[in-house]
Amino acid sequence: MIATLREMVDTDGGSYDKAGVDAVGAQVARFMAANGIRLEVVRQERYGDCLRATVDAEGGAPRGNARQNILLMGHRDTVFPKGEPTRRPFTIEGDRAYGPGVADMKAGLVMNMFVMAAFKKFGGAPGPVVGLFTGDEEIGSPEGRPVIETEARGARVVFNSEPGRPDKGVVTGRKGGVFMIFDIEGKAAHSGGNFEQGISAIGELAAKITAIHALTDLKRGITLNVGLVQGGQSVNTVAPWAQGQIDLRYVEPADRDEVMAKIEAIIAKSFIPGTRATMTIRGEFLPLTQDEASKRVYRLYHDAARDSGFDAVANFSGGCADSGFTAAMGAPTLCAVGPVGGKAHSPEEYLELDSLVPRAQALARAILRLDQAGI
Repeated sequence: MIATLREMVDTDGGSYDKAGVDAVGAQVARFMAANGIRLEVVRQERYGDCLRATVDAEGGAPRGNARQNILLMGHRDTVFPKGEPTRRPFTIEGDRAYGPGVADMKAGLVMNMFVMAAFKKFGGAPGPVVGLFTGDEEIGSPEGRPVIETEARGARVVFNSEPGRPDKGVVTGRKGGVFMIFDIEGKAAHSGGNFEQGISAIGELAAKITAIHALTDLKRGITLNVGLVQGGQSVNTVAPWAQGQIDLRYVEPADRDEVMAKIEAIIAKSFIPGTRATMTIRGEFLPLTQDEASKRVYRLYHDAARDSGFDAVANFSGGCADSGFTAAMGAPTLCAVGPVGGKAHSPEEYLELDSLVPRAQALARAILRLDQAGI
């Protein structure tokens, strides 16, 4: 598993690097071929292709309803720029491994691959095991989402192998997120010679940021952050343009439309007369909510984890993931069942190497016990 992980981490794979993400996909494809696992490629235009691997159920017998697949999910893309694996390759220090994407989430991919190979070799799966390897999760799955939702419609259960939490836990709930960009048009003028003829897009940007940030409601779990801004032409010119990028996080699905309506009103309003603004949604995640079926999946996994030597406590995360899409489609979903790691998206990202095998064992045990748990 470590050798496979090393090759993966040392391969470029930022979300916008389609060739790199597909190179990681080629590694997955070679592994599946070597283990006799059927693989199909769902081609994507801009981002990494989606790979769908399948291990048939014991005897090939269906369950008799539309939802029969046991879906294991993972994304191949990372947040890091081109060349990061060369600058900071896979390394091991003590019981930890380091490198871009080592925990988020290439270790989860490796775990899914080996679990599928085990079921292919030894049998025992109480349904078809489908491994979905997507390529654009870190930017909101703009192309991968329809593929994920299609898979969710046929899923009996979904295990998303995002990194396990530092407390060895899993994630049973996540916030939803909307990522937006807004552009403001003002009017250029010399800031000394004819200041009064200018209309400052940066001034309008500042007013909009203040209003947007005021929508934050921590008690409800709603946060607004304008995390990137740019604009202006020169220091001695009244700014003719400006741009901001908004990150909205929320817990309850109903809160999404309420807050979005308020944001849209702020964008439409001209705090400085003469400015105009437009907004575009760049990406979106749905919240992961836990229904009764998902609670049963958690209890099943918790018992399987205990028998594998660890306590899989339930966590809520403010971060978003593809698991929100599957839950929204009605598929019982559990997230962060991958190997344990921390400090994702940073140069200090790490993986606990001694979690690779126990987490794989827990996942396999949970799959074997699905019928027993009535899932």
